[in-house]
Amino acid sequence: MLDPIPDAHSILLRQTFRQQIVNSTPTYWYVGYCPHSGELLKLPRTQEVENIARNLMLELARDDRYSREGKMYGVLLVETNTGEYYSIKAFSGLLNSEAIIAGWVPPIPGRDRVAIEEAATLEALATMKQELIDLDRTTEREQYRSISAEFVGRVKQLSIEHRQRKAFRQQQRERYESTLNDLELTTALDQLIAQSCQDGRERDRLKQERDAILHPLKAILDQNDDRIRELKQRRKLRSRQLQTQMHDAYQLMNFLGTSSSLRELMPAGIPTGTGDCCAPKLLHYAASHQLKPISMAEFWWGENSQDKCQGEFYGACQERCQPLMGFMLSGLAVPIAVSGDLGGKGKGEGGKGRNNCEIIYEDEYLIAIDKPAGLLSVPGRTIDLQDSVLTRLRKLYPEIYTVHRLDRDTSGILLLALDKLTYRHLSQQFEERQIHKIYEAILGGIVEIQQGSIDLPLWGDPLDRPRQKVDFNLGKPSLTKFQVLGQIGSYTRIEFMPVTGRSHQLRVHAADFRGLGVAVLGDRLYSCQADVERLHLHARELSFIHPHTLARISLQTQCPF
Repeated sequence: MLDPIPDAHSILLRQTFRQQIVNSTPTYWYVGYCPHSGELLKLPRTQEVENIARNLMLELARDDRYSREGKMYGVLLVETNTGEYYSIKAFSGLLNSEAIIAGWVPPIPGRDRVAIEEAATLEALATMKQELIDLDRTTEREQYRSISAEFVGRVKQLSIEHRQRKAFRQQQRERYESTLNDLELTTALDQLIAQSCQDGRERDRLKQERDAILHPLKAILDQNDDRIRELKQRRKLRSRQLQTQMHDAYQLMNFLGTSSSLRELMPAGIPTGTGDCCAPKLLHYAASHQLKPISMAEFWWGENSQDKCQGEFYGACQERCQPLMGFMLSGLAVPIAVSGDLGGKGKGEGGKGRNNCEIIYEDEYLIAIDKPAGLLSVPGRTIDLQDSVLTRLRKLYPEIYTVHRLDRDTSGILLLALDKLTYRHLSQQFEERQIHKIYEAILGGIVEIQQGSIDLPLWGDPLDRPRQKVDFNLGKPSLTKFQVLGQIGSYTRIEFMPVTGRSHQLRVHAADFRGLGVAVLGDRLYSCQADVERLHLHARELSFIHPHTLARISLQTQCPF
């Protein structure tokens, strides 16, 4: 179950490995508030555990069994009470219909206590499912659908004929009014009215014929539909009863040595699958085997889902895992890895830590920083997304405002205002497109056109967030100018000069076949599958008019790739 860390077990190498961990800058924090003390508890994801996870990815890639379904996998770096380091690994839910697989952390205990009830419930649910399928595929339902479709066609054809007759009668009426005397006209109009009534009776007869055939079938279907609703309600109730039993049986242990059921931890409601995710399984196993967690990483492997890409790292899921974190981390010592402050020196890194920000311009009105890839511009909605440029700067500047934003995975110049007046002036320059921006990127392929413009409207589909897409009906105007700088093997180095500033504008204009047709290197959201560490997009230059001095300020940073 425990996988040893290479070269981390002799006394000297163990000390070296521990020092590497101490010096490591977290790329993510698993966080939660202790339910007893209210203290904020944290467990980092570090470069070391990411490397372990990437080695696991290589193992998964060599075995087709792990590509049959997309799912989350997790790795936890732990320390034993003798000071040795190991990693343990877990998968979410079932793996190829199996819950227990040698070498992987087992499910949280408790499920075996309701195994008999679970088997009986699953059998009953399968029987209900088959009956629902049969009720939806009855002969009467197929006849009803077929006959309904036939009569729809007949009614439509009759309506066309009636419209034609009506138009012809209107022509006759106009001709009669201009050629016949009053007595002749009365007789002729009566005949036209009779023809119209005849059409109405013909339409009624067709509907009566339809109803005579369909009504008996509909009565049978109504009975079937009542049975379907009853089965669905029973199925929902039976599933809920089993889930309640399982949630009472699932017992999670934390690092204080206390246990609690899922039902006790989430009394307001428990989403399906809670307790089967990687993080709870790994932390429970570590707590119940006296292993000290050092850092943890979770990643997606297998077919891409709507919001997850193979090989990408993700944090705790908000619905199922995050509510458990406070309890599960309780008793955990203060984390040994700490995040570098803005502009400060990360331990052992001389101020060049992965997530450190460098201030490149500052005066009494505004500040510009060189944001690293992987750091948010502003904090997110959830507690695990609070580390950001704005959060760090607020420790130094109580009043500070972000004038614009960069994507989390984009590095480069970010401009912030130190008062509201400066913020309004700079925001107006952005809105009026008076600020000149140059991005440098490497694209994951060859671009044939050396320079030009890409004018494709972009829209954020609310059902497919966070992706943006080209949409000529709903999209907002989006314009990007570009200049190829050269080729690097099979890649292309390029400059982007965005005229507008839509979300993901450069990334979509690069990847879409109506743009350059080549995604930014490392942009897995837009289908670049190259094995690289980061998104190769950098906000290199920014030029604007200083709101107070009216001087043009031109800022530039070195591209890090």
